[in-house]
Formats: sequence, structure tokens, C-alpha cells
Amino acid sequence: MSKVRFGAFLAPHHPIAENPLLQFQGDLQLAQRLDELGYDEFWCGEHHSTGWEVIASPELFLAAIAERTHRIMLGTGVVSLPYHHPFMVAQRMVQLDYQSRGRAIFGSGPGALPSDAHTLGLDPVLLRDRQDEAMTVIKRLFEEDERFSYKSDWFELNDARLQLKPLQEKMEFAVASMVSPSGMTLAGKHEAGVLSIGSMSKDGIRALPMQWSFAEESAQKHGTTVDRKNWRIVISWHIAETREKAREQARDGLMHHHNEYVIKTLAGGEGPTFDSPDEAVDATAFSDESTAVIGTPDDLVERIRSLQEVTGGFGCVIGFVHDWANREDTLRSWDMVARYVVPEVNGMLDSYRESNDFVNNNRGTWQRAGEAIAKKIGENKRALEAAELDEARGQGVLRSGRSIRSAADGT
Repeated sequence: MSKVRFGAFLAPHHPIAENPLLQFQGDLQLAQRLDELGYDEFWCGEHHSTGWEVIASPELFLAAIAERTHRIMLGTGVVSLPYHHPFMVAQRMVQLDYQSRGRAIFGSGPGALPSDAHTLGLDPVLLRDRQDEAMTVIKRLFEEDERFSYKSDWFELNDARLQLKPLQEKMEFAVASMVSPSGMTLAGKHEAGVLSIGSMSKDGIRALPMQWSFAEESAQKHGTTVDRKNWRIVISWHIAETREKAREQARDGLMHHHNEYVIKTLAGGEGPTFDSPDEAVDATAFSDESTAVIGTPDDLVERIRSLQEVTGGFGCVIGFVHDWANREDTLRSWDMVARYVVPEVNGMLDSYRESNDFVNNNRGTWQRAGEAIAKKIGENKRALEAAELDEARGQGVLRSGRSIRSAADGT
């Protein structure tokens, strides 16, 4: 496998408390900072209810990010395809690809929130098949030059052809995957990358070892290929200089997020809540079935390497953006991951360490250099006297235990 890429996934999950205007601006600023820090990918979702997940159009949000960034890839995570006419989705993705200068990744899903489907009058049973159907049509629009017509029970195309194809020769498709085989199967059929969101749950972690086999089996069945470099594992983290500091920064926000959103809103009040912030941290990051990392850069490196071993290898680690800590500590966490975790995981410091070890273990050259200096000093009486005075003060140029005079004399 090549080096592991790093990215961020902004659903977002924002508690209902902050001025929405400032909230949107803060998210844009985060994306800009991640680009400056060298992160490879930025993803954001599409949601229309709950009050916590407030980006309704990932394409619109990513277009704004494109104007503030230079190199980071921009992924729709995801466009809920059953909510849209496929031709319009294709048009928007092409426009985003041009406005971002070829940095768009087309991530799609069936729609994550039942409340969204209810609002739109959609039967949840139909959503996954409609995602599959829409992906097929969008791929044809991207790749085919001939006009075609298509009639479905939920959309229709007549003599359709895009007047502008994507800027990228082959824009990457990606799908979200939870615990069931459906996401991976879809990825294999459409040669798509995968955003494994299920890896944030204990059931999802257990399922990871066999998940990629579903994609490979589906690809073989449909005569396509899949590549592990396009497999993205999503995990949550909050990183600080010490575990104690990370715990203190994340504890209250984590408890609020779990109790108020994960359980009360998403699960309808069904499930265990935490009685204290410390219980929230212990269960989330320090139990036998923990899926998140709240700790130091070394803790996150260990977790990523463990996931590489469990899965057999993947191409990208995606950090789930949350509001466990305040804005300043959250930015500091992403900064520390870029500075200390990314280089360690990708072996960027190995040559530095080898060079340092070589110098430490091969001192002969250093001794010869000192003796060469001492010889020249010894040829000048005043310089020799000054050097001997420095040596008496413990400031001599030699570090071998020999005197400056003996070195200068070659004895």
C-alpha cells in the first residue's frame, strides 16, 4: 500500500446553541485550516432535519471551500440520491469539479435520516435501490457521448447528454458503508470508493475484516475492479499533549453529544446514556470495545496501525468532526494530528531517525574534525593559550577527553 491519506468528515454534528451564521463560517475556516495543514480530503454531508446536521447542500458548501483552499480534495459525503433528479446531481457535480479545479469526489448515499425521507414523502424501503439506479445513470452521463433516454418510476430522461463533462478525466465515485454488505456491494458494482462510517461503532469495527471481501465479490460479479486505496475508514478522535488534557477538553461535549443527539434524537431515546462526563470518556475511548481515541498522538498512531492490521489495509483515515471540545482545542487537536500522527504513520521521520542514529553511533569523523581544528590552533601560540584557557573552563572544542595540546601535538 502507498502512504495513508488523512481527511475530515463534517456531517456536521453541531449542538443547538451557536449562532448559525458564525457556525457556517467556523466550518469554512476549519476546512481552510485543514488545507493549510496538508490534509488530503474534506467531506461534508446532506441533511434536512434534526437541528444538529445543518448542511442542506454539500455541493454548495464545498464550492465555498474551493475558493478558500488550494489542494485538498472535496467530497460530497454524501449526496442523498433518492432526493434528487440524477441529471441535476450530475450537473452540480460537474460545476463543482470545475469550480474546484478538478478536486471533486462524488460521494452518494440513500439518505441517512428517516426524518428527511418522511418530509419528502419517500418510503425508506425504496431508497437503496434508487441510489443504485441513480448512480448508474449519472455514470452514463459522465462517460457517454451519445444522447440517451431513460424512464423510471421516479424520474425520466429524454435525449439526455451533459453539455459539459467533468474536468477530471475520471471523477471518483464513492459510497457510504455502515455494517451491512449493501454499501460495499454497491462500490464493487460501480467501481466506487468507500467511506466506512460504520467503523465508528463497535459492530462496525467487528464487521471491517470481511467488509472489503463484499466489494471484491461484487466487482468480480459485475466485471469491474475496486482498489483499497479508495477505502476510507472513519474514526473519531480528540488529541492533546496528554491523555489527561484530552480527557478534560472532550468530556463534557462528548457526554452532551452522546446523550442528546446519538441517543435522544437519532435513537429516539432508546439506548444507554452516560451519567457523568468521565463515564462518557471511559466508554468511548478506554473500554475494550472503544472505537474513538481521546489521548495523545501516540494513541492515535497505535489505533490506526491496529485498524490497518484488522482490515488488511486501506487508503485513507477520515476523522469525524465533532464539537466535543471548544473551538480552540479542536483546532489544536487537528494541528497535532497533522504534525505528529501523519508523519509517524507514513514513515516520514524514518530517514531522520536513521541519520541521527548513524551520527550518534559513528563518532570517528567528529573526533577527526576536532583534531584537525586543534592542529591548526596548535600552530599559533596565542590561539593555543586561549584554547587551553577555554578548556580549563570546560568550553574546549574537543569532546574526546584529550587535552587541546595533546591533540595539537598528535599524541
